[in-house]
Amino acid sequence: MTTQSQTVSPRDKWQAVKRGFMGKCPRCGEGKMFHAYLKVSDACPACGEALHHHRADDAPPYMTIFVVGHIIGAGMLIVEEHNDALPIWIHATVWPILTLVLCLALLPRIKGGLIGLQWALKMHGFDPMAPSDDATLPITAASPT
Repeated sequence: MTTQSQTVSPRDKWQAVKRGFMGKCPRCGEGKMFHAYLKVSDACPACGEALHHHRADDAPPYMTIFVVGHIIGAGMLIVEEHNDALPIWIHATVWPILTLVLCLALLPRIKGGLIGLQWALKMHGFDPMAPSDDATLPITAASPT
């Protein structure tokens, strides 16, 4: 009985996050990660790397809210400090629109960066040496109906 030991080179975290942030495959940097606004492709069209393992869940919206909240909050304070005579209708128009635009622009980028980080850290099935997720699922008996 022989065992094959595979040596997997370490993955560059920052490069994978940067590629994911740009919406590209974290492995090759060529293929598109998303085939819709937030829908991740099952595999990279360029290199074939499986991307369906990702478990981004609620982290991208939380991080987006955190980043946009700090940008908008700081912007509001700076504008109010330098020009406190602006009418309230300008604030009520500009800040919600800017918030919406920033959220829509940053959400897929942050999700891509998070998936790139998961790939680099070999989380959630991105590790070729780990057993398949399907092998660890419990077997349930069929219920009679």
